[in-house]
Amino acid sequence: MAENTSRNKSGSGKADPGPSVKDPEVYEALRDDGASKEKAARIANSAAARGRSAVGRKGGEHGDYEDWKVEDLRHRAADLGIEGRSSMSKSELIDALRNH
Repeated sequence: MAENTSRNKSGSGKADPGPSVKDPEVYEALRDDGASKEKAARIANSAAARGRSAVGRKGGEHGDYEDWKVEDLRHRAADLGIEGRSSMSKSELIDALRNH
């Protein structure tokens, strides 16, 4: 899959996230903070649909991953398609889930 390397509207030279991203400013900020492309797009689109402040308030619906059982972490990792989850330790699962 080829990455779109054309300049974005701001002319910053960063790759344009494409037409599926509804709030490019939020997307770029999340990518700069280390979020995956998928996660950044999901959050940016949610921000565009509900407003940025509503997305910020949405967090915290689930407890910290540290409070989850390993079995539950593996189920969540499976839902997200994280490979190698069956051999990961609890801390590795948490890291993989946070960086997905």
